[in-house]
Amino acid sequence: MTARDVVAAALKLDLKKRAELAHKLLRSLDELSEEENEKLWAEEADRRAKELHEGRAKEIPGHRVLADARARLR
Repeated sequence: MTARDVVAAALKLDLKKRAELAHKLLRSLDELSEEENEKLWAEEADRRAKELHEGRAKEIPGHRVLADARARLR
């Protein structure tokens, strides 16, 4: 069974069962091993570095990010 098959089957479930499944799937993401977390963060760092190198993203100074975040929380 492929992921596409699983999704198709899940979408046929009633609302309550879909919500239960979604909850279990989301909760499982919080239970990743340290190795899995490190792998995912390394992949994310590589993706972001590639976007910067290719000019598809721009750097934003940390102080500006924090100022923007604080402004949004007000």
